[in-house]
Amino acid sequence: MFGLETVVLAAFLAFCRIGACFMVMPGLSSIRVPAQVRLFIAAGVTFALLPPLWDLIAPYASRRADALLVLVASEAAIGVLIGVMARIYVLALQFIGSGIAMAIGYGGMMGPAIEEPEPQAALAAIITFSALLLLFVLDFHHEIIRALLVSYEVAPIESLFSPRSALTDVTDTIAEAFYVMVRLGSPFLAYAILVNLAIGFVNKLTPQIPVYFISLPFVIVGGLLLMYFGLPTLLSLFADSFVPVTIGRE
Repeated sequence: MFGLETVVLAAFLAFCRIGACFMVMPGLSSIRVPAQVRLFIAAGVTFALLPPLWDLIAPYASRRADALLVLVASEAAIGVLIGVMARIYVLALQFIGSGIAMAIGYGGMMGPAIEEPEPQAALAAIITFSALLLLFVLDFHHEIIRALLVSYEVAPIESLFSPRSALTDVTDTIAEAFYVMVRLGSPFLAYAILVNLAIGFVNKLTPQIPVYFISLPFVIVGGLLLMYFGLPTLLSLFADSFVPVTIGRE
């Protein structure tokens, strides 16, 4: 029979990993989500996951104060690692979204971003927000919760946080995420190369005409048509690759 102190310490240890993940995961870590909302969501998920995780956490909830401090730091670092791996994937989408906006002529004027505090091209903000909305509609936040459950088997409390394996996971996630995003943005990059090459040839043939200003509306219209037909496929492939790139390695 466990006392009240053991229950509180076990819940706090679980909250360190779960709360740290929720504080940095995509969507909930946005500046537009109040910190109190993130705190209550993390606390609710902690109380929901504590019963199935009780046998894995309770034996370590009655140690000395110095040992508990080490466990708290380790659990918070593991939770941040899980959330950061998912966030890297969304940051890669923001990167390729900015590249797409520049490729089709919409990268000149920056506007307020929906999720990030930094200014962002309007087209990139639309792509990022649509992808985040799709992730939550398809319940990918449940996959992150499942990854938190599995993490107690892959990285149990007694093993503590391993910086070497964490660096390996982050490096692999960055490589795979940006590889996927370059593939998703390749039609727009190819369009930009071909259109600018054609405009350069026309400018060489008629140097007295300001071809750039004349061709810009046609470049934008062509890019919007490509976006109209390609955005559903881009978002679908983005959602399909979310679990294998981020959570699949847990």
